[in-house]
Amino acid sequence: MHIKSLSVKNFRNYAEETFGFGEGLNVLCGKNGQGKTNCVEAIYYLCTGTSHRTHRDRQLIRMGETAAKMEADVSARYGGVILSAEVTETGREIYINHNKISRSADLLGKLCCVFFSPRELRLIQDGPDERRAFLNVAISQMNRRYYLALQRYGKILDQRNALLKNENRKLIYDTLPVWDAQLSKSAATVAFERQRFMERLAPAAKKCHLYLSEGSEELDVRLERNYTGDEADIEKKLYGDFSGNYDRDIRLGFTGAGPHRDDLSIVINGSDAKNFASQGQTRTAALALILAEVDIFAEETGDAPVLILDDVLSELDLPRRKKLIEKTEGLQTIITCTHASRALCGREATKIQIEGGRIKK
Repeated sequence: MHIKSLSVKNFRNYAEETFGFGEGLNVLCGKNGQGKTNCVEAIYYLCTGTSHRTHRDRQLIRMGETAAKMEADVSARYGGVILSAEVTETGREIYINHNKISRSADLLGKLCCVFFSPRELRLIQDGPDERRAFLNVAISQMNRRYYLALQRYGKILDQRNALLKNENRKLIYDTLPVWDAQLSKSAATVAFERQRFMERLAPAAKKCHLYLSEGSEELDVRLERNYTGDEADIEKKLYGDFSGNYDRDIRLGFTGAGPHRDDLSIVINGSDAKNFASQGQTRTAALALILAEVDIFAEETGDAPVLILDDVLSELDLPRRKKLIEKTEGLQTIITCTHASRALCGREATKIQIEGGRIKK
């Protein structure tokens, strides 16, 4: 899979530009604040239907304008596709081959990308929300069933939590079993697919980490809460978790069990990475997870995703930078950096210089 071209109009600091990408290594270079990250943000939006930087689409619109447009010409294993989006101050519309879609689920899988920026260090350093978000984005791009179950789970969970805050205790006890039957079904799909993904991610991440660290460090990653068995077994277990804790949930005012409470345990050389890893170890562990995701994508779909590395290389020492660039062989990779020579490590690449929201050369 690769992006042949990307066009943006009134997007962030771009008036109107078209980027042409090669199938291998692509380097977006320029000083800070020129628009490199804005370019890869547009790609991410056409991949997932969301920005990785803001939840407010109106912030994507260039100052003084009323709408922003993005369009990518994508070549994939099963043919080409044109993905486009128009964002206004009141909403957005997304198109596949110029046909408007009504559900974000229809966009998933058309353009698959794996994204890494310094923000991804939060995977290691911050709370469980960041690690669940990593799992959700990764699995959803490969697994539409997971994405739909996750959406259903979120909606039912909101309804259940609202009920728990009701002052009518009889209403709560009478109604909770109805919500729990629905909640446990969606939750079981989410938990089962996460477990299936983790069975592949853990060994792949360990292997990538050993490669990047040249065998000097070992990474172990797992889900802290393991739901074993098939999906039906997990559904029964989750129903028991929901129905067996009514008093606690009413007291708390929210649902205290379920996949929305999941977390990843990330350990480097036997020590918890969040509390003991150095900045360099944190960056290497996060990169290992991202590269493992790339490998799983390729195995699962038969088509490698686009790898985006936003402002990553400047913080890596030369040996790990070389290892990372070697790992991108055979992938369309888009890298942003201030100096192209730092990114290339001897590799041929398509170089795009950006200055003030314009392609300089």
